[in-house]
Amino acid sequence: MTKTGTVEHLGADYFQDPHSVHARLRAQRPVSAVVMPGGWPAWLVAGYAEARAALADPRLRKTTPDWQPDPMFAALERHMLNSDPPDHERLRRLVNKAFTARRVERLRPRITSITAELLDAMPTQGEVDLLASFAFPLPITVICELLGIPVADRDDFRRWSATTLSDTATAEQVQADAAAMISYFRALLTVKRQQPADDLLSALISVRDSGDSLREDELLSMMFLLLVAGHETTVNLIASGTLALLLNPGELSRLRADPSLLDGAVEELLRSVSPVNHATFRFAAEPVEIGGAHISPGEVIVIALSSANRDPSRYADPDPDQLDLGRDSSGHLAFGHGIHYCLGAPLARLEAEIAFGALLQRFGSIRLAVPAESLRWRPSTLIHGLEALPVRLLP
Repeated sequence: MTKTGTVEHLGADYFQDPHSVHARLRAQRPVSAVVMPGGWPAWLVAGYAEARAALADPRLRKTTPDWQPDPMFAALERHMLNSDPPDHERLRRLVNKAFTARRVERLRPRITSITAELLDAMPTQGEVDLLASFAFPLPITVICELLGIPVADRDDFRRWSATTLSDTATAEQVQADAAAMISYFRALLTVKRQQPADDLLSALISVRDSGDSLREDELLSMMFLLLVAGHETTVNLIASGTLALLLNPGELSRLRADPSLLDGAVEELLRSVSPVNHATFRFAAEPVEIGGAHISPGEVIVIALSSANRDPSRYADPDPDQLDLGRDSSGHLAFGHGIHYCLGAPLARLEAEIAFGALLQRFGSIRLAVPAESLRWRPSTLIHGLEALPVRLLP
């Protein structure tokens, strides 16, 4: 990272260790002017109180009056995460009708079964990439089955998702993968209209509210959002959470000895590893002051969830950089806050609870197969996720 005047220029090291960058920025001020790795200027909100308030501030909008989707992503960007009231309420209301807590809880037996199948397929000893063999296939299989998407196509979705979230993908890569995803979704919608099934996509096609329904472009965008958001957070929570436990053997032993800590452990891992590095960006609709920073209309605000979750002013005892499975992690912002709070949070929590519990029960010993410093993180500012997690397993 370099620094020019009072503006921080975030470089490639931000992908690998955003926590160190956030700690230094927080120590200086809760809101800093930055240039993101992609070269665009923004205000980065690093303090917990400021981040929580900003997430619920109606003056910070997802769009501007002249906003138009990137032509390459136009069919994928008109979803509720990119919408402001009243459009946001309308879209979320329609999705809520199909994405209920009861539907999520009904998935418990199936998630448990998928977890067992994946663990059965892993060698009982030796080296394995836990991300490729477990952390990725579990949530992508669940969301594909929930939506009614053929699980056989999950590797395509992994590639498409990685491209759309990458800060270093070329325009040609983005265009090719976005076009492939849109084409796939259009064909799938045609099939579901002709042969509806008991799945979320069929429900989204048929859902109605006072005569209102989702338009074609909204369906495409909603499929994109639910598919990508529906697995990325959990993939990174399982992989990064496992890494955090391996790097803190005392806490790992503590969890093995007392499985009743599992629910709280999931919350502490969400706080500590923050699978979503920062919220999708917002624009100031009017002059706004946040944490002493004077932000002009139209300027971009990036709310660093992972920084807020390690702010000593909120999580001081013990040190917020320390993993403590007995900590009261309530109030963490891993799933956001306000009207854009993650719709899939109950599903991510359920998957993580089952995954960590089964993994630790199945294997008596899990160790990193490579030095921790050699692990690489994906080149994305939006999410913080490993590229691979080589481990050695023993029954």
